[in-house]
Amino acid sequence: MERHFDEELNELRKEILKMAVMTQEAIFKSIEALKNRDNTQAKEVIDNDVKIDELELAIDERCIDMIARRQPMAKDLRFIATGMKINAELERIADLAEDISQCVLELADKPILKPLIDIPKLSVVAQNMVRDAIDAFVKRDIGLAKKVVLSDSEADKLRDLVQGELINDYMAKDPSTATRAVPLLLIARHLERICDHTTNIAEDVIYMVEGKVVKHHPEELS
Repeated sequence: MERHFDEELNELRKEILKMAVMTQEAIFKSIEALKNRDNTQAKEVIDNDVKIDELELAIDERCIDMIARRQPMAKDLRFIATGMKINAELERIADLAEDISQCVLELADKPILKPLIDIPKLSVVAQNMVRDAIDAFVKRDIGLAKKVVLSDSEADKLRDLVQGELINDYMAKDPSTATRAVPLLLIARHLERICDHTTNIAEDVIYMVEGKVVKHHPEELS
């Protein structure tokens, strides 16, 4: 019986990994669509979000079923509960990648406002944070989870740089640039929110492994 439960836990882990891969791909493709002004790729991200939503529901049902049938205790219960929370965070991240793609479509028929520098940098930070957070979950790696949490400040700085430049150097000087600046502002905000959700994942991993709540308690990271 115990071996069968271990197999179920492993299958849950695989499903969450699949969700993470699909989510990471959505982030990557949405930013590539922006850089290449590729409407087809942007629409692909939007269309694929349905598959991610379906997988989220399937993972939730699997978790609820395991809790009901197995009545797990201690670390197994924390693993399943954390899996459900990570699943929800990944779905929200995928929604934000879809939102980025919608912004790409808004910019499709407009000349590019400025060279893209800080937004691609922010997207790299976001993608690295998602990768590291999921690796921390799989490996039960507290050090890597803490690294993710501490990386969020870098994302905030890059978002602020993008906002400051677009608002002060463009929109304030020439209000007619707003139709091209606002979608870029939103993309930076969406990327920063992806980092926030990824931070939540890392905090959940710390709780899963150590039973320690670090959300709202940064002193617990030391």
